[in-house]
Amino acid sequence: MKYLKLLISLILISFLISCGKKDKQPNFVFILVDDLGWADVKCNFPESFYDTPNIDKLAKNGVRFSQAYSANPVCSPTRAALMTGKHPNRVDITDWIPGSDPKNKLLLGPQDANELALKEISIAEKLKEKGYRTCFVGKWHLGDTGYFPEDQGFDINIGGHHKGSPPGGYYSPYKNPKLRDGPEGEYLTDRLTTESIKFIEENQHDPFFLYLAFYTVHTPIQASKKFIEKYKEKRALLNLDEVPHKKEGDGLTKLMQENAAYASMIASMDENVGRIMKTLEDNELNDKTWIIFTSDNGGLSTLRRENAPTSNGPLRSGKGWCYEGGIRVPLVISGPGVVNPGRTTEEPAISMDYFTTILNLAGIEHKKNDGMNLLSVLTEEKPIARDELFWHYPHYHGSMWKPGSAIRKGDWKLIIFYEDNNTELYNLATDPGETRNIANENPEKLAELKSLLHKKLEETNAKFPEPNPSYIPGE
Repeated sequence: MKYLKLLISLILISFLISCGKKDKQPNFVFILVDDLGWADVKCNFPESFYDTPNIDKLAKNGVRFSQAYSANPVCSPTRAALMTGKHPNRVDITDWIPGSDPKNKLLLGPQDANELALKEISIAEKLKEKGYRTCFVGKWHLGDTGYFPEDQGFDINIGGHHKGSPPGGYYSPYKNPKLRDGPEGEYLTDRLTTESIKFIEENQHDPFFLYLAFYTVHTPIQASKKFIEKYKEKRALLNLDEVPHKKEGDGLTKLMQENAAYASMIASMDENVGRIMKTLEDNELNDKTWIIFTSDNGGLSTLRRENAPTSNGPLRSGKGWCYEGGIRVPLVISGPGVVNPGRTTEEPAISMDYFTTILNLAGIEHKKNDGMNLLSVLTEEKPIARDELFWHYPHYHGSMWKPGSAIRKGDWKLIIFYEDNNTELYNLATDPGETRNIANENPEKLAELKSLLHKKLEETNAKFPEPNPSYIPGE
């Protein structure tokens, strides 16, 4: 009997220690919005046509990064970078999956992977090492059967499959093999949030990682019936005869936000971010939960035709391009350790950073990969020792982008296009809209950045486009 009591006591002590450790582990809610532009949120761009009160509130509770970037100007490469903390080049995903791969262009884009390899260690797999419950909700776009979220470390997958846009649109029936249809009239953004809230409430006593990847505001542009009338009225007040555009290569960039349907989609997304925030507050989880809110690339503003869904404000071009409008994205991080909440930092951040930042917060040993730990910015208000950021998009895109790469070092930014090896150089401090190419005036800086970009591309095993032997000019 004496030994039995001792055994029971040891088990109880072990259980209490285990519970104590779990109580100290922070929760994580990662919110990724598809195609949300830097200027699509009010806290970044006060002149925005769109109202985002809940995202603005999140910024007041945390840190807003005014110069945050996606790892690539299109979705799948960025999503791979988020999952692994690796530059898209390293995981061989450099285009949206499966890509358009045109055969009538001057160059042939390199063949990249159509799925995130199972050998890659995902952030969900790392968190599970320390007992986290993991849930993926929404858009996956990193592979088909056998490569879904449940194959990459997530306990639960709701809505994540191989498609990049909602196959049934934004109203039920969704035609999504990973999401049961809801009642007639149910809006997809609402439904994904409801599923997320259910996961939070059912797992609030254990450390959890919720990855909510909204399909919105990706095309098709389908208005939220709840908000559309408000924005129709707001647009009417603009008294527009036409919407201004600017030529960008072979395409046209929209210069003004005015699309009421798109605005209603943003309003729905913002409302649902508010629902997540309220759920955390109601369940007294604010003091142990970190929220990261960002986008996978810039807003869709440049197309062959006029009137893309949005405009990226003062930033040049949009989704698919390595100009700032295509790669600069909203980023707000809030959590229990944030110092001086409500502030804005100009410290550059990029998609790979969240992997190591989250795992450092969770106290999990890991390879740093290509990201930087943002904790000093968040909890000490100190900068990080980052040398440069670079992007590689060696494919053609429907936004009329032509294969190229870019690098930023300090305030200097270089872009190179591979069809003609044309180079452009900008100083973002004096010219954030990239309106004046100063390559000819700064030959030494141009040479420095070209050499550095070549080095970074070589280090990450970048693939390059090749001449197309079947290309016929004019066709």
